[in-house]
Amino acid sequence: MHGEPWLSAGVGVTLTAMGRFLLFLFTTASFVFAGQKPAAVVPPVAAPGPYAVVKQLFAAMQARDALAAKELFVPDASLFSLTASGKAVKMPLIDFLDAIGSGKTPWKERMWDELVKEHGAIAIVWGPYDFHNGDTFSHCGYDSFSLLKTAAGWKITYISDTRETGNCTNPIGPPL
Repeated sequence: MHGEPWLSAGVGVTLTAMGRFLLFLFTTASFVFAGQKPAAVVPPVAAPGPYAVVKQLFAAMQARDALAAKELFVPDASLFSLTASGKAVKMPLIDFLDAIGSGKTPWKERMWDELVKEHGAIAIVWGPYDFHNGDTFSHCGYDSFSLLKTAAGWKITYISDTRETGNCTNPIGPPL
């Protein structure tokens, strides 16, 4: 009579339902006797979207936290910069992470007028930015981030940027 009601009086209670009820009673009683309230059921927090991942990268750069930054990338991510002279320069991800972790002065990178395009598990974040090494302006330009949604959430696969030193007016003002 596996899976059948176990009470002969016709009450439709299965062993599974009775087990769940007893587990509930035991759990509740353990909190009551321990003088504690049961923890509230908290719904899962949605994973951050593509732009939130970019902002997390900027926060890790400002904190000079290479480990936090590393978690935001796929292992073989590519990074390219186009210099003011028009030369494309590739930086291996490990070199970028080493540069983040080796410095003392916070890097402050800020984007505005961001364009975020997302389709299923692929996204881009694109927009103008400025970059300060501590309180000293370094350069500005445009950032382009490519991201994929993996089992672990959105990850940066590719960054390309321009590096310019003129016409760098940020509408949000100087960094704080």
